Amino acid sequence: MATTESFRTYTENLQKYLRLPQNGQVMVEYIWIDAEGGVRSKSRTLPEQEGGFKPEDLPTWNFDGSSTGQAPGHDSDVFLKPVAVFPDPFRGAPNILVLSECWNNDGTPNKFNYRHEAAKLMEKHADQVPWFGLEQEYTLLDLNDRPFGWPVNGFPAPQGPYYCGVGAGKVVQRDIVEAHYKCCLYSGVKISGTNAEVMPAQWEFQVGPCVGIEMGDHLWLARFLLHRVAEEFGAKVSFDPKPIPGDWNGAGLHSNFSSEDMRKEGGMKFIEAAIKKLEGRHKEHIAVYGEGNEKRLTGRHETGAIDQFSYGVANRGASIRIPRECAAKGYGYFEDRRPASNADPYQITGIIMETIYGSV
Repeated sequence: MATTESFRTYTENLQKYLRLPQNGQVMVEYIWIDAEGGVRSKSRTLPEQEGGFKPEDLPTWNFDGSSTGQAPGHDSDVFLKPVAVFPDPFRGAPNILVLSECWNNDGTPNKFNYRHEAAKLMEKHADQVPWFGLEQEYTLLDLNDRPFGWPVNGFPAPQGPYYCGVGAGKVVQRDIVEAHYKCCLYSGVKISGTNAEVMPAQWEFQVGPCVGIEMGDHLWLARFLLHRVAEEFGAKVSFDPKPIPGDWNGAGLHSNFSSEDMRKEGGMKFIEAAIKKLEGRHKEHIAVYGEGNEKRLTGRHETGAIDQFSYGVANRGASIRIPRECAAKGYGYFEDRRPASNADPYQITGIIMETIYGSV
């Protein structure tokens, strides 16, 4: 195991190189989503540009899709089209992170490119001014895939003291959480908070409110940043909706939504109308709300049953929760509690818009 002194020496050596001038060049990290819902990235060098870069200023690039499950070996080139640019918290200015869509060489979106259709829906229904806020739960694992802080040959004490916990024995790896929070703020991700969750070694961060397609962009960038931060601390990030079987809470991606009409006086009638539409397409939503969600949506541990649709005020055991404050005011937003932690935010936000307002 590395000593504190050796770690300090390593850090000082790394900083020595990171401080070197770049001679008018920018390191550009292209980021994309692979076939399994993971993030991938690679770097290239571009000349520094006065005023910085917008997505349209950046060249389309490519990668070997046969190595990421996104293309066959005989036709493996998949193209990366930049869609959003963020400051790089790891390398510092002027270096940037570039979120990219994946496209095939025939000019069609790759089949794992869920952003493209979601963006069309957001554009069509832009007059609704859709606000989204997603709550990303995750579990921190050691390199043996055991939740951090759990006994090697047993289990921690039952759930109770861990949610929003403070102190040794209640929370672990707060250093990763704090570092990730700062990285998101530096990069301009609209992170709105964070907290320890119900199961020990489980945490949550919230992103939003974001308008339209920005929601998916910011959540994916936040996931990338979390993986990169955890990498430096020797930890794994799991978005498995039920990482530990048994009497432990699963991990979700609770999705809050409102339109302009819902946020105004009398908006509850629009919220109730939307919930009725969501009820009619429950199976279609479950189909894109994450892999392994059946292990989580059991009707226990603050979830509704996967085969039933329900809603209620302040009810965390329902499919859709209307916050108590919104019910009292008569306007606001609703929370879709069905999505799993590993669901794709483009698919979540896209199908919510499609169900409530219609397809493209």
